[in-house]
Amino acid sequence: MPTPIQILSSPDTELKSKVGLSSKKIEYLKDLSSKIEDGRLNLDILSSMIEEVISTLQQVKGTGRWTAEMFLIFCIGRQDILTLTDLGIRKAMQKLYSLPELPKPLAMLAIAQPWKPYRSIATWYLWKSLSNFTSIG
Repeated sequence: MPTPIQILSSPDTELKSKVGLSSKKIEYLKDLSSKIEDGRLNLDILSSMIEEVISTLQQVKGTGRWTAEMFLIFCIGRQDILTLTDLGIRKAMQKLYSLPELPKPLAMLAIAQPWKPYRSIATWYLWKSLSNFTSIG
């Protein structure tokens, strides 16, 4: 993984041509790197928080709740994150539970209640289950 300094010192043209990032993604990645480098964002303290992590990460340009939740699941390894806005999760729940429409957040929380404290792991299986369906649309 590149360090924040390496990202900040990399020319945008190199990040586009060698890494394949769009101009917006480069802007977001450099904003994140800048916040880490100058101490406004301390990743070490984020591992014990959830809503605080989401709120802190949302201060980075281009980072919304879904991206922050993906960070919690895949970077920090939090095992009990349920992404209520993820279309794939909603579609997988709809198919798995034969729901007439995509579930709303409250319904998703009720469905996922028995999965606590391993809702992140359940979401991995939900995402994977989509490959068993011909379409998520």
